[in-house]
Amino acid sequence: MTILHSKNLVILNPLYLLLLLTISLTPISSDSSQPFYTPTESIALDCGYSVSSTTLDGRQWVADTGINFLSPLDQKRNKSIATSAETQSSQASSVPYLTARISLTDFTYVFPVTAGQKFIRLHFYPSQYPKFEPSKAFFSVKANQFTLLSNFSASLTAASLGSDYLFKEFCINVEDEDQTLNITFTPSSTQSDAYAFINGIEIVSMPTNLYYTPADPPYGITFIGHEQNPIHIENNTALETVHRLNVGGREISPMLDTGMFRSWLKDDDYVSNIGALPVNNSFNLIFTKLPSYTAPAEVYMTARSMGNNKTVNKNYNLTWNLPLDSGFMYLLRLHFCEFQVEVTKQSDREFTIFIANQTAESQADVIVWAGRNHVPVYRDYAVLMVSQARDQKKHNLSIALHPNPDSQTLYSDAILNGIEVFKISDYSGNLAGLNPDSIPPPASPSTPQPAKTENRKTTPVATVVCGVLSGVIAVSVLGFLIFRRRRRVNSRGSSNAGWGSISYVATNHTEMPYRSCS
Repeated sequence: MTILHSKNLVILNPLYLLLLLTISLTPISSDSSQPFYTPTESIALDCGYSVSSTTLDGRQWVADTGINFLSPLDQKRNKSIATSAETQSSQASSVPYLTARISLTDFTYVFPVTAGQKFIRLHFYPSQYPKFEPSKAFFSVKANQFTLLSNFSASLTAASLGSDYLFKEFCINVEDEDQTLNITFTPSSTQSDAYAFINGIEIVSMPTNLYYTPADPPYGITFIGHEQNPIHIENNTALETVHRLNVGGREISPMLDTGMFRSWLKDDDYVSNIGALPVNNSFNLIFTKLPSYTAPAEVYMTARSMGNNKTVNKNYNLTWNLPLDSGFMYLLRLHFCEFQVEVTKQSDREFTIFIANQTAESQADVIVWAGRNHVPVYRDYAVLMVSQARDQKKHNLSIALHPNPDSQTLYSDAILNGIEVFKISDYSGNLAGLNPDSIPPPASPSTPQPAKTENRKTTPVATVVCGVLSGVIAVSVLGFLIFRRRRRVNSRGSSNAGWGSISYVATNHTEMPYRSCS
């Protein structure tokens, strides 16, 4: 994901700088007829730079030394420094990746904001800075009461992703009584000569409950394997955006999003079978089920399906494998829209959705969900990722689609338009995973995906393994549900914050064939 910019410098007087950061207090309409969302806050901070910049896409990046967002204590201590990378990668744009703020001690940015749910995006370019080796940067990041990163190495993370730079996206709620968002960077005490750095920070408001859910039924999210216990993502939760994919389509840059500057990557590196790639841009989307800012229109006009060969389709699953940190609960959002001219009524295309090798939907029918064709919808699911090995840091989440029998559907096919995956903070407000060890090996060649079959039998070994894993998962789920119930009771009526993160340059994945534990 490379968006080229040039550092076009615009010298601004202090009054104009203040004007750039003026926050509009006009209420935001959630009318689905509005194609774009207008954020209450939209701050783009170019850390370590002395004047503001305008990038080629027209976005303003404000210098962190122009209007100083550093806390008064940090300004007094003057321990952090503004510096520039010694070399500039052709992958990374100069804004905001040329300059950085670096410190051997903790430092805090303080952003005055209105109450509500926000995106936080942290941009990192782990390059050589004067007197600072990239391998020495190990640090933690907290946003208000949430731990976003812990002992984080931007250098190891970027290397594992095969990129010179990266950014992380989080979601957090700011309370009425706070009115500030404090982001603190702290060098790790366990690493010798460790330092913290940051190249760019974005704060962008989001529509209420775009990814969060109201506290009460019927707004719970289906918990895969425990459908009787839906999950609520309330304001006292943080999120990290891990994957956001435009399935079957091109990459969608932040400026082409619906006003929230989200990035949508292609799904090519995660899908096991190419399938068919239907496209239709000659119709008008009808937003009767969702606000039109939910995702760019392009997401709903491209898709990945299995094709029109029934014989072939019945013998495989259309599968995505998404690497995730083990030990966390995740929100999975699947976007759908029926735009193919053949599919216009109920049962034209009905299929089964498997998530983490469990049946999430046995009769997925987009027309039933949407009421008609050309209407975008999404389905949300919660899934708990339990490590299958003591030393396993990442685990693949599988999403598999399989057509239902001819007796149930006209076209033996399946379709998917978009995928979003968010890590949910744990009971202590933590989102931090482990650093990758090194650059991963190349992805293994694709292996055939066994199709869903009726009355599938497993070998005795598979049965034992699945039984053990099911027991581990059951214990973990029980503990998680007890915690969630207690926290909801204790925090009823309150609305603390929650954030999410996104490393959009991940390219490697491991194939994981579908297996049922039944």
